Formats: sequence, structure tokens, C-alpha cells
Amino acid sequence: MKKGSDVKRYVIIGNGVAAVGCVEGIRSVDPEGAITIVSSERWHAYCRPLISYYLEGRAAIPRMSYRGEDFYRVNHCELLLGVRAVKLDASARTVALDDGSVLSYDTVCLATGSSPFVPPMTGLETVANKHSFMTLDDAIKLEQSVDTSSRVLIVGAGLIGLKCAEGLCERVASITVCDLAPRVLSSVLDQECAERMQALLESHGMRFFLGDSVAQFRGNCAIMHGGAQVEFDALVLAVGVRANIGLAREIGAKCGRAIQVDAHMSTSVSGVYAAGDCTESYDASSGTIKVMALMPNAYQQGFCAGLNMSGHSHEYLEGIPMNAIGFWGLHALTAGTRYSEEEGGQTYVERDAEHIKKLYIKDGKLTGMILLGEVERAGIYCQMIRSGRALDSVDFDAMQIRPSLSALSSSERGHILGELV
Repeated sequence: MKKGSDVKRYVIIGNGVAAVGCVEGIRSVDPEGAITIVSSERWHAYCRPLISYYLEGRAAIPRMSYRGEDFYRVNHCELLLGVRAVKLDASARTVALDDGSVLSYDTVCLATGSSPFVPPMTGLETVANKHSFMTLDDAIKLEQSVDTSSRVLIVGAGLIGLKCAEGLCERVASITVCDLAPRVLSSVLDQECAERMQALLESHGMRFFLGDSVAQFRGNCAIMHGGAQVEFDALVLAVGVRANIGLAREIGAKCGRAIQVDAHMSTSVSGVYAAGDCTESYDASSGTIKVMALMPNAYQQGFCAGLNMSGHSHEYLEGIPMNAIGFWGLHALTAGTRYSEEEGGQTYVERDAEHIKKLYIKDGKLTGMILLGEVERAGIYCQMIRSGRALDSVDFDAMQIRPSLSALSSSERGHILGELV
């Protein structure tokens, strides 16, 4: 048993997937260190993608938990809910909270996530019933503000806006979605796949204004740039998100669009780590640094940070952009980087009435993919993208048609099977 002065003090700011990974990383090597988690939300860690299922009535709040009710007790964590970290002092190694208390740490992890981005919009202040859709509290507030007679306008046809639309679809009178982009899910799908997805959404009664958005609001009326007027009872702003980098920036940590971290999840400030949606990190599919806000990356980054906060040396270099989304049984999964022919890329394409598969290849490696309709065994393609495996080391002609674990090494198979547990 370590003496009190020998027990390491860990502080984790945030309580999402990255924070859970950080706790489990720490506890895998240090069973005795003191862990304090600071969360501005009032909930135990939950799966944010499930908030749309909460709106639908398909997921009760207890079933949305990312870990069991006893997670914090079993891992001997002090959990501070409904409290916000307002200042870091990197030299004194302290965190000041908005309730006036101060925490001391040996190492700290910023798992602060992201927040909705709301661009300046003329007349937005005249809209009384307006919402974001990022958190469970957002979903609860939105649910309480609508009924079966409500007309809902959603600004943003990306992942957040469309999942909100799906969650509300059977609960309100009408849904209109607008976006300046020319297609739905413009950052995820190409034109062909987006058209199929939009057709499905329209078959469920959604109306779209694409390549168009709100010029101004006049109370419960949105006047579009194209001249159309949309009357609504509830407004959801799902334009985009921004990484929460304020604490890091104030202590001089290097930041771009998000907090910059190395392969150990270390920031440029000693003793300060970061993980999850608030970071920009290495993309194994392109060899570039970017923001990759998705749950698997957040967890792995958090776990890596936890190991290194505990004094170990561990790298995470397998992150890739990846999105999985589905509406009424039509699933889409994208991963990696899609290179065009002009960039030296090649594309393998399959399509029929039920599915589309596009595999993107460059320099003899699989770099990206889009799967629409059939997403089984997608993990095999994802692992090939992560590892940069040379295609001439497998029977890729067969793998294009039917991916098989047998084509991969035992360590790669273990990686995929581990993700499925």
C-alpha cells in the first residue's frame, strides 16, 4: 500500500467516452492513484449518439449509460457532477472550479469535448423556442417543447441535425431541414450516396432546402436566402461544433482547430494531456493532423492518455476519420481518406438497388471507403486502412467483394475482435 504522499493525483475534466477511457487506462496500471472527474453535466457517462433514440422513445436514460452504474465506485473515482472547471494553473498544477474549490493534480487530462457552433443569424434573438442537440439535457428540453402539432425547423443537414430529425419524426407534425451544402451529410457521403439517403428521409415526410439556409428570422418565421418562408414552432440549430479549447489555450498549450496532442496524448504543456473531440491528432489514413470526433478514437485516446499519465509510455497512431449512421434500417459507414483520380487514387465500386460500396486505393494501400446498405465486416476494411497494409500482401481481388479475417495477421484479427467485445 502506498503512503498518502506517494499516491498519484489525477484530474480528468469531462465525463464522456474519452474520460472513461482515461480512467480505464489509469486503472490498468495504477490501482491506487486518486482520480477526480469534473463534469459540467449532471449525468453519468452516456452514449451521446443515443440521444436521438431517447427522443424516439427507444432508449430510456438508464440504458444510455456508457458504463455500468457502479463504474465510478469500482474504479475508486471521485465524481463531481454539475461543476465546471474554469481555470488551470499549470505551474501550480491546480484546477479551479466554478463552485470556488481548487483541485491539485500531478497529471490532468482535458476531455472537454465540443460545443455547438451557432453562426450569427439575423433575428435569431426573436425566436423563443430554440435548441441545440448535443447533450442529453438538450434532448430532454427539446422533447418537452414539442407535441404532435409542432412544426420543427432544423438548420443543418449533417449527422446531428438528421439524427435529431429522425428522433422527432413520429412525434411532431412536420420537419423541415435546411443547409447551405448541396446535399445531406455533405461531410460524410458523396453525391450518389447522399441522394439515396435523402430519398429515404423524404419518404418519411421530411422536407429539405439544400444549397439554401436562413437569411433572417422574424419570430417563428424563417426567411430563406432563396426567398421561401418557413413557419415553425420549434427551431433546432445543428450547424456544427467547435472543440472546447479554452482551458488549454489559456495556459499556452498549442491549439489549432482543437488542442494539439502528440502520439502520447500529451499537450505542449507539461503534465497536461488531452483526449477526444477537443483534440486534433494523427490520421493514419492520410498521414495528416486533424480533428477526428468519434467514439472509438475518443476512447482509445483517453486510454492512451491514462497510461501515459500513470508514467508509462504508450502511443496511439491508429486513429482514422470514421462515421457510422443509419435511418430506418438504411445504414452507412465511412472511414479513412478518399483520394480522387487527380490525386493519384483509384476507386473500386459496387452498386445495386440495395447497396453501394466504394473502396478508395492509393499507393497500393486501402485509404478509405463508403458502405451504404451493407456494412457487415466493415471492421476488416477499417483495420486495413489503419494499419496501412500493402494490398499485394492479401488477395485484394477477393477482399473487395467479400472481406475476410483470414487475410489479416493474428494481431490485426485480435484488434478487430477486441473492438467487437
